[in-house]
Amino acid sequence: MIHYGLTKTAQLAISRGLAELTKGSNVTVNAILPGPTKSKGVGGFIEDLSKANNISVEEVEKDFFKNMRPTSLIQRFASVEEIADIIAFYVSPLASATNGAAIRVEGGLVRSIL
Repeated sequence: MIHYGLTKTAQLAISRGLAELTKGSNVTVNAILPGPTKSKGVGGFIEDLSKANNISVEEVEKDFFKNMRPTSLIQRFASVEEIADIIAFYVSPLASATNGAAIRVEGGLVRSIL
């Protein structure tokens, strides 16, 4: 998934560069990096797989995390509301000391500390 890695890297470079441009201005710029999220598109895709394979949506999701995303610590899709809640926090004054950061919201999918 070279294209995916390239776009994530670009997102990080742009957000860090913008954070540096706004240094000292009380404007913060961070990158929110969501992982597997059950958006309308993903939900529809899973439902289609469920029908095509004659298995439940729950079985499709369980199989996806078992075989395609085994490193996920939560072993489920994040909801769009969960991603929105994180974004709402980081654009609020409560997160004013966070700037130039990459915030992973991926359920522990990535096996790295940093």
